[in-house]
Amino acid sequence: MKKITSTILLLIGITTIGFAQENSAKALLDEVASKMGAYTNMTISFSSSLSNEDAGIKEGDEPPIKGTIILEGEKYSLDYLGSTFIFDGKKLYVINHDEQEIAINEGDFDTDDGFIYPSKLLTFYKEGYTFSLGNLRTIKGKKIQFIELIPIDSDSDIVKVELGIDMKTKHIYKLIQTGANTSKTIFEITTFKNSQILPKTTFTFDKASYLKKNYTID
Repeated sequence: MKKITSTILLLIGITTIGFAQENSAKALLDEVASKMGAYTNMTISFSSSLSNEDAGIKEGDEPPIKGTIILEGEKYSLDYLGSTFIFDGKKLYVINHDEQEIAINEGDFDTDDGFIYPSKLLTFYKEGYTFSLGNLRTIKGKKIQFIELIPIDSDSDIVKVELGIDMKTKHIYKLIQTGANTSKTIFEITTFKNSQILPKTTFTFDKASYLKKNYTID
């Protein structure tokens, strides 16, 4: 009887700790989303890298790929991997500068694949994930609290997301996506500016200017 009672108490204790961790993690995410979402806009420079332990590729083996994104509500302008992505709130323009080709889509990227796309950066966690507090690390002199998010959908292409939160600024500092094939995509924010005065054309696709440059528009 004592063993049964001890086991029940242990299970209750584990469940209580789990709920407390989930609530703490969600509260921190909500605080970050509220603070960053209150800015008029955000200009973020970042570096990205890949790792895959199964393939022997470690983080840092290859030079990081740099990018810049400007966010305003759901609108964004992203320069990454030799392409510019402009989402004006209705249409997504994918401008491949190397091939001089432009694809135009109605609406933003399809989010069913589980990947986190720019316009959903501050809201993606609100549905479809369980949360728990991860490690608190010191990175480059900053206290970074990691939160682990596990997709509820077992068929998701992403098996885990780790968000690193700068505990001083309450800004997202790092994002790590682990795929079903064990590969990891790591994004680290290098510079952050908010509430800047942006040109009115920041999220506007100038069709005429690209036609003059002989770009092909699908």
